[in-house]
Amino acid sequence: MHTDAQITEVDAAPTEAGATATQAGATRLARPDTPTDPGTTVSYVYALSRAGTALDTRAPQLTGLDNGPLRTVTCGELSALVSSVPADAYSEEGMRARLEDLSELAAVARTHHAVIEAAYATTTVLPMRLATVYLDDARVRSMLHERRADFGELLTWLQGHVELGVKVYADPREAAATPPAAAPPAPTPAPAPGSASAPVRSGRAYLQQRRAQRRRHRDAYRAAGAVAGAVPDRVSALARARAAHRPQQGDLASGPGENISNEAYLVPAERTGQFHQALTGLADDVPGVHVEITGPWAPYSFATPPTAGAGT
Repeated sequence: MHTDAQITEVDAAPTEAGATATQAGATRLARPDTPTDPGTTVSYVYALSRAGTALDTRAPQLTGLDNGPLRTVTCGELSALVSSVPADAYSEEGMRARLEDLSELAAVARTHHAVIEAAYATTTVLPMRLATVYLDDARVRSMLHERRADFGELLTWLQGHVELGVKVYADPREAAATPPAAAPPAPTPAPAPGSASAPVRSGRAYLQQRRAQRRRHRDAYRAAGAVAGAVPDRVSALARARAAHRPQQGDLASGPGENISNEAYLVPAERTGQFHQALTGLADDVPGVHVEITGPWAPYSFATPPTAGAGT
């Protein structure tokens, strides 16, 4: 059973939002369990929802991977949003090759995300992890039947909620460029002409300046850690659950400086404004520290059923 204010340790998304779809908040990767012939297709699952909802009407209006049409596969009270994809391209070997091509992987993630967000605009869905693939629709129905209790409970739990992301960044350069809030030191008398103390004092001042810069560099990370630690307390009354992701690096980190904290919160849709307000000004007086709020998204980080695993 799910409880409020739970903390889940999961992998970070490989890209922001467009690849939020790949966060490990979805069902474990499923793979075809027998060799497939070239030219055959497999069933790619984007999301799950209640049967008989707006998803059945919305599906034919959407386009999935490889420009394939979408459909719903239904079993009992559950439906899966599915499209057919080439078996060779989405096999283990095929996906391994795609992982080596970041531009292609990002394109797959964006399409996966776009389908989920379009579906989520009409009804509550459980996002599936990137490349959740089954041999055929019959295997998808079997999965829905086997996991019907877990999925049903989770859909009920997520109803009316959205995911909001909170990232904290440390920017040591900005912190180092910000003068400390202290009185300026008294001016040093100029050395007498010809005195050897001039270069000594100049070198000493340089070393002092460097030490001060390093100190502010360390202080920026400490301050960012303190700000990140304050976030959960500020939003605890507004969030139903919290998920801690791995900090993003390189091009994936959209904010200034280094991403030191990357968390997701499950928030009632009507309380997103209060959530933003609760974090307003949190780092305004902290040089070199920035807070970024993203979303609302479909609940990627909270779509893991109580018992993990998917059929093949």
